[in-house]
Amino acid sequence: MKEEKEPSILANKFYNSNLVFLPENLLREARRQKELPDCPVPLICVLDPDGDLVTYLIKHSLTQKNECWACYHSHLYTFDLSGVQVGIVPCIVGASYAVLVAEQLFVSGCELLISITSAGIITQPSEFKSFALITEAIRDEGTSYHYLPKELPSRLSNNLLRKLPNNDIWFTAISWTTDAPYRETLPAIEAMKSKRVTCVEMEAAALYAFAEAKNKNVVCFAHLTNTMAQQEGDFEKGEHFGSINTLNLIKEVIKWME
Repeated sequence: MKEEKEPSILANKFYNSNLVFLPENLLREARRQKELPDCPVPLICVLDPDGDLVTYLIKHSLTQKNECWACYHSHLYTFDLSGVQVGIVPCIVGASYAVLVAEQLFVSGCELLISITSAGIITQPSEFKSFALITEAIRDEGTSYHYLPKELPSRLSNNLLRKLPNNDIWFTAISWTTDAPYRETLPAIEAMKSKRVTCVEMEAAALYAFAEAKNKNVVCFAHLTNTMAQQEGDFEKGEHFGSINTLNLIKEVIKWME
């Protein structure tokens, strides 16, 4: 009988071995090449996968490009939110890109990373709220397996969960993280419903695995905006493409973290 081989994505993962390619070394070279100063980014940073919040902030002259950010692949903007300086990176879509940027943010001075991504509804929530605080993410992407062994869940840390109780803005939920959004099938969706999954998105499982492996503070939210285009009029996010509500969410997170 032919022996089954483990998928290559699960092989040769030496979680406790020394790392070769370090984000701080990459940024060192980027600063040299771009002639950028070696200065820190804000302590609190946001990933804005859709880019709508950054578009709103730029349109209303509420933000400026941060010259301390040396990433080759993205731009960081800084804005003031009730007296707190917040960094925000737009259009960080997908697990691997999100973690690439997260790695670089934390070695650049970030201490809390908030990801707020659009998500498709798998199970209609009983809560009349559009934001879900993701407490656990089903690992149906590749990046998380480079940070955590396959048998471990990808979850929000208990410490952060205790600080972020349910409120008028969000409720807690389980998400499904995929890196192939156009490969979602009805049987897969039904399987996720059986696991009490509320929504599907593309970053949380990898970000939480990174946070666990590196002992970093990462909080992932899903903005429930669509039913995967199953009906016309989908993907509506609210006023200014959801920017006002998103700012209120960030403000609430900061309040609970104080």
